[in-house]
Amino acid sequence: MLSALALALTRLFDPRLVPIWLKSLATTLFACAVLGFGGWWALSAALERYGGDGGLGQIAAAFVVLLAGWLLWRVVALAVLQFFADEVVAAIEARDYPAMVARARKLGWRAELARGLGGAGRALLFNLIALPFALLLLVTGVGAPLVFIAVNAVLLGRELQDMVWLRHRTSPQDPPPLGALERLALGGVTAILLTVPIANFAAPFLGAACAVHLIHRKGLRNAP
Repeated sequence: MLSALALALTRLFDPRLVPIWLKSLATTLFACAVLGFGGWWALSAALERYGGDGGLGQIAAAFVVLLAGWLLWRVVALAVLQFFADEVVAAIEARDYPAMVARARKLGWRAELARGLGGAGRALLFNLIALPFALLLLVTGVGAPLVFIAVNAVLLGRELQDMVWLRHRTSPQDPPPLGALERLALGGVTAILLTVPIANFAAPFLGAACAVHLIHRKGLRNAP
């Protein structure tokens, strides 16, 4: 995992990867901005109508939107990244694993969109389920972040693996290329990076790059 992360970091500013990374980041920021403004407007209007104090309602709405944005960033970022997954994985493979490019199959934008929405839905659902437990653990100081990191480590490990694996599997019965602990490590590193300011902008992209290196380097080691 550390070797894969180091490779991903060294490739982050590769000229072939930077445009895809920036496109994914810009789309994520735009989506979050639209959702945030829409949520703030709707909530502040509701609080003003039923609460009476417009100024207080706007402040409360802004606080709720900021909290929701912190929770939803990883959901939106993952959904957007999965939509661009084919480009991301293909660019990394072309640079570091050219033999794998010819063996890959293109999923198409419909499949990418369906997978992205499915992954975002799972992430949103399980993060909402984890939210009450995180709120109960707020008094511990570290319990709440650990709950979200654990939940997202499991989710991200699967989603990042599938970004690469689905391009190369020969049938639906093929076993996943990464074991449970490998997926947990992949998802855990990405989930931790998502909590770090500035680094969280690149975290989904780095996670996808790590998945490419983990899966293909493991395949090369296991090759006869």
